[in-house]
Amino acid sequence: MTPITTISAIVPARNEEATIAGAVESLAAQAEIGEIFVINDQSTDGTGAALQKLSARIARLRVLETKEIPSGWVGKNYAVSLGAAEATGEWLLFTDADGVHLPGSAARALADAAESGAGLVSYSPEQETRTWWERALIPFVYVRLAQKFSYDAVNDPESPAAAASGQYLMIRRADYERIGGHRAVAGEVLEDVALAQLAKQAGVRLHFASGHGIMRVRMYRTFGAMWEGWTKNLYPLMCGSTRAVGREVRSIVPWIPFLLLLLTPLHLIFGAAGLVLLVGRHAAYAAKLRRNRFPAVFAIYYMPAVAMYVAALLASERLYMQGSVAWKGRKVPVIREL
Repeated sequence: MTPITTISAIVPARNEEATIAGAVESLAAQAEIGEIFVINDQSTDGTGAALQKLSARIARLRVLETKEIPSGWVGKNYAVSLGAAEATGEWLLFTDADGVHLPGSAARALADAAESGAGLVSYSPEQETRTWWERALIPFVYVRLAQKFSYDAVNDPESPAAAASGQYLMIRRADYERIGGHRAVAGEVLEDVALAQLAKQAGVRLHFASGHGIMRVRMYRTFGAMWEGWTKNLYPLMCGSTRAVGREVRSIVPWIPFLLLLLTPLHLIFGAAGLVLLVGRHAAYAAKLRRNRFPAVFAIYYMPAVAMYVAALLASERLYMQGSVAWKGRKVPVIREL
């Protein structure tokens, strides 16, 4: 029995040979997904060969190829626009090639859309972390994101807050076309947030939620890839201006505990007070980790997390001031803001 094309899944893939099979197979296991478009975005590894093998056994899979990227487009945005142009589903699911969709996730997304009346449904997926540097930086970033983009505020039609995760972004096709689709955000590095903003401004209700039980992602397999990814995204995601970077750094670095520890030679009471405050910071971070569904034990990485986050944020700011960021072998022009 051929599934009804309720959802069209659209997956951009650039050098994803290690993950593309898992992503496509998990999408094909969802009965509500009637067609899967994978856009091979000029991959130079074994992604193309992997897609050929998948096409031979998954009838719902269609592979598209990008050629030259038009001026003014970010590569990912152009790739998914090709898939959207071919899609026939009532809903378009834009999702990444490094994620595994868990059983029943598409049905739950449709149910959440029906229950909330949303025209755009997005989830922040479960983050799989295996190395110490993943366990340090990735949870820290997501804790900061949760403070900036609260689910309640995003889902409140009366609030101007708007956000979505491009790792899992499902939008009703009629609403997608009405707001101009990816053409309207062609040059945006954070196209997911930009689409959510356009949708909310157009009166589309948003449903943004935790993706536990929906999708699991291991975002980066090397430190270099993680560094490149966050320096591409952190500045516009968390700050967007030089002044905001300064405020962010001042708010997260434990300046007072550090100062007290430096004053230990003057009197041990200073050192003791500094340690107590630093332990308090770790405890507060552990509580935030639990609220965001990360293991509280990851609080042991608090200090390396702060150091890496500040370094990545400052590096991201510098790249934006210079006018371009790097991603998977491409230079992406960006808009400089002060």
